[in-house]
Amino acid sequence: MAIRKAALACTVCGSRNYTITVKTERTTRLEVNKFCKHCGKYTLHKETR
Repeated sequence: MAIRKAALACTVCGSRNYTITVKTERTTRLEVNKFCKHCGKYTLHKETR
């Protein structure tokens, strides 16, 4: 089991605001509602690689 870093990108403006550590054996990408400082509101953030 290996661990790697991934970024969370805003789906509205595309900026990468957060970084997370994830296990490599996951097949689905994480989707979380987080605050985007560029949009100024809570938006959906998706995991990028």
